[in-house]
Amino acid sequence: MKRLLVVAESIKFSHTVFALPFAIIAFLLASGRSADPRVLAAVLVCMVGARTAAMAFNRLADEEFDARNPRTKGRALPAGLLSRRFMWGMVLVGSSALVAGAAALNRTCLLLSPIALAAVFVYSYSKRWTALSHFLLGFCLAIAPCGAHLAVRADLSPMPQYAGRLGLPFEALPILLGGAVVLWTAGFDIIYACQDYEFDVGEPRLRSIPKAVGIPSALAISSLLHVLCAAILAVLGLYAGFGAFYFAGWGLVCGLLAYQHIIVKADDLSRANEAFFAANGLVSIVLLAAVVADRAASL
Repeated sequence: MKRLLVVAESIKFSHTVFALPFAIIAFLLASGRSADPRVLAAVLVCMVGARTAAMAFNRLADEEFDARNPRTKGRALPAGLLSRRFMWGMVLVGSSALVAGAAALNRTCLLLSPIALAAVFVYSYSKRWTALSHFLLGFCLAIAPCGAHLAVRADLSPMPQYAGRLGLPFEALPILLGGAVVLWTAGFDIIYACQDYEFDVGEPRLRSIPKAVGIPSALAISSLLHVLCAAILAVLGLYAGFGAFYFAGWGLVCGLLAYQHIIVKADDLSRANEAFFAANGLVSIVLLAAVVADRAASL
């Protein structure tokens, strides 16, 4: 049990809550009134597998930096709590779970599963060559709602109840959800990266937006990204024909996004973890609850 707790902490299994609700939202909207629990189960397997593989690989890629960074030197690998061999095993297990889950869904998901894995693996090294790695992390999390839509529909053909009424040649729901996730994730990851500003400045091989523009400007960029995220979520609500329950939840989400920018200051980052874990952990859960409530009210 102690070893399992170390593993869960090392790969931040609890952080699955960030992207998982968006995947469930996409699944519910793509399914309409005929949701298949077996498809949802396979989507969950894919999510957990991808998350496990991505975080284990990230810990392997960052072990050298984690060992020298005061904030991260207590992580499992640099602290000697887990071995590199064990972590590679986690990468293999997680990758296998993703591919197996995708194979149980449809051919489209199976063919795209290696691309999803490649994206999450590339992210771990992107911090070495671009300050925009925050957006790549957002793209990796955005794979979840897009993948959940494809799990149900297998393509982006327009759904009559949504894109069909606007005459769009494609279904925009997963694109809107994915875009919101990219902006939301990049915004909160920039806040999180501010904690490592001093370490990154002293390490020429690492790049980030806080390092590139300074903490005050980085926090301003994060605020802008979250404003754009809120705007996209509003467009999503109008596009999908949501009502009062959704927009009440949207208002709460806006409040949570604003809250983290109120408590994190350029000269006081002591509450950055609260913003990252508490506020953002609630954003996707509140949005999922709003969608479920709105759909239930319309039945």
